[in-house]
Amino acid sequence: MRLTRPRLLTWGLPLIVALSVALRLISAFLQGNQIETLPGIYDQHSYDALARRVLGGHGFTFATDWWPATRAGEPTAHWSYLYTLYLAIVYQLFGSHPLAARLIQVLVAGVLHPWFAWRLGCRLGGRNAGLLSALISACYAYFVYYSGALMTETFYILAVLWALDIAMRLATAGDLRRDKGLWAQLGFAMGFAVLLRQVFLLFVPFLLGWLLLRRGREAPFTKWAWGQAGRVLLTGAVLSVMILPWTARNYLAFGRFALLNSSAGYALYWSNHPIHGTNFMSILPSGGPSYGDLIPSSLLSLDEIALERELFTRAIGFISDKPGRFLALTVSKTSAFFRFWASPDSSFTSNLTRSLSFGLLFPLMLSGLVVTVLRAWFDPDVPKVDLGGHAYLPALELLFLFLSVYTLIHILSWSLIRYRLPVDAVLILFAAVSVLRVLESARRFLDWAGISERFRGSAFTVSNTQV
Repeated sequence: MRLTRPRLLTWGLPLIVALSVALRLISAFLQGNQIETLPGIYDQHSYDALARRVLGGHGFTFATDWWPATRAGEPTAHWSYLYTLYLAIVYQLFGSHPLAARLIQVLVAGVLHPWFAWRLGCRLGGRNAGLLSALISACYAYFVYYSGALMTETFYILAVLWALDIAMRLATAGDLRRDKGLWAQLGFAMGFAVLLRQVFLLFVPFLLGWLLLRRGREAPFTKWAWGQAGRVLLTGAVLSVMILPWTARNYLAFGRFALLNSSAGYALYWSNHPIHGTNFMSILPSGGPSYGDLIPSSLLSLDEIALERELFTRAIGFISDKPGRFLALTVSKTSAFFRFWASPDSSFTSNLTRSLSFGLLFPLMLSGLVVTVLRAWFDPDVPKVDLGGHAYLPALELLFLFLSVYTLIHILSWSLIRYRLPVDAVLILFAAVSVLRVLESARRFLDWAGISERFRGSAFTVSNTQV
């Protein structure tokens, strides 16, 4: 019996989710019940050690001197509080077994990542684009690999996609009076993202600003201004409630104000240090100093927050003293951020993962993005909302805004491939659109050549492609 298209759409997403979970379970079991030093995921040593210290009643401290410049027994604010607590709770419930934390993480990611990809892909390109986005996200090698690592990346990507999904819903909500729950959810989603990696806080004003402008087109200015101000305050209040307890903790621990984590100054300092010259090095050459060695010894007596501020000041000095070098260095960071080719400096595992994920899909991501943007600008027949009720132009605007701002933030500061993964999660949506365009072109060619007659009534077509 032939599978009809509605049944394919009904069963397609559950099958993709099952595949997603299966691949991530394999990743978790391969990484095992020990904390090993594997490419790109060394930070799991820090989170594991910190979680064990929290369970032991020592708070957010390390038993020995720790990266980057935290002295033994001294408080640290360098690492995500939320993810540390996640590990501590899992260890409390199941014993100090990293595999338990890995398994919970891969189950959550295995279900939610393709689900969010499907929702966002549907809004950008229709239901087929949503299914293909979910499928690519389920099999994407980087996501499968990092899903088993005890680091913030996986949960952070989910939080980012959640925030983008809610923002798109708000951008197209019909009744301005009934969306307060969504504004509160947006605050929660952004709060989770910020507590996992505070860099997302830099994108929050752009997201809220875009949302206000998008919603402002649907109501007179006075009514819009008063109504939306209260909703933004609600979102900000939820976000603040999630952050402020950790601000209070930092003040009690260090005796000075620090909004959340203390990592920004270190990253800006290292990424613009003169040791790079004009060619950014994500890993310094062996036999030379490490990034920790670049911190002046005269500053090591400072507490972590004071040290971060001093490093931030020196980083600004590096930039202002030689703006030409900073510009050239920034250009080289772009190459490092979007590296899709094999590198002799990387391990076999890293090169293989890169080739089977970003290297394979980058041309499709780029072509899908370019074609989608050009069509929105120059095609007068592009609908604001497609026939399926999906927000095409709002989705394109928000996704392009995120790609631009988030990429710029990391190119100006620290450009590691794993920091690009949230960008990959969004670019996959455009790759799906690109694949569907190729399939549609192939179908039209077969129609023109008279070859496709025998395939009429097949189970799956691409007729609902929007771009």
